[in-house]
Amino acid sequence: MDRFSQVFNEVPLAEVHDLAARRAEEGWRYVQILAVNTEEGIDLVYSYMKDGLLENDTVAAVGADDAVPSITDLFLEAFVCENEIHDLYGVAIENIAIDFGGMFYQLAEKAPMTVVSPEQLAAREKAKKIAAAKAAKEAAAQKEQAAPAAPATVAGPTEEEIQAKIAGLDPEKAAKVRAAMEAKAKKAAAAAVETAPAASAPSAALTEEEIQAKIAGLDPEKAAKVRAALEAKAKKAAAAAGKGE
Repeated sequence: MDRFSQVFNEVPLAEVHDLAARRAEEGWRYVQILAVNTEEGIDLVYSYMKDGLLENDTVAAVGADDAVPSITDLFLEAFVCENEIHDLYGVAIENIAIDFGGMFYQLAEKAPMTVVSPEQLAAREKAKKIAAAKAAKEAAAQKEQAAPAAPATVAGPTEEEIQAKIAGLDPEKAAKVRAAMEAKAKKAAAAAVETAPAASAPSAALTEEEIQAKIAGLDPEKAAKVRAALEAKAKKAAAAAGKGE
């Protein structure tokens, strides 16, 4: 039996048609176009064979707004895969020689191969929240490092950080985790006040931009409560600093 080998190459979307033209000119045989649904987008794998070698050219993370050139002017048989990928994955492929106009399959749902289960969707949303909380924490740390030296203060977890921690938990456990995080933050803040130098300068109230950042995304009622709590906390800190002078 004849044996064959295969290799995988990464190519940019802009080179798909030019590469297919070179393959056709050099006598390669078209094999298939494979679509794979990923977190970043749709990966397209173009496979060609010649002299026992299977070349797989991968275009990674094709988005909903990306236009993919058809290769059917070079390999007419590719119209099957291109129509299928358009219908099942929602990839926009331009100038297909035999174009079924989205009717290659009779589908009850658009781009069904990109639909995820509720569990997968929840996992993705949780990952996004954790990533956002991590980015916010890193940004705050960088801002703190760049700021002039000032008396140390301990800030409680943001609502985004709390939501990231309790995402996916049942209501009872989520309430316990939230209470524990808030209690820990209060204890740390109290300890910081006790150990702060007596001559420390009064804490500055949050700017309007900082308050807006804290309440962004909250419903109006909750935003009002958070704003009031922040302003009360700033007044209390300023009063405590004044007594210690």
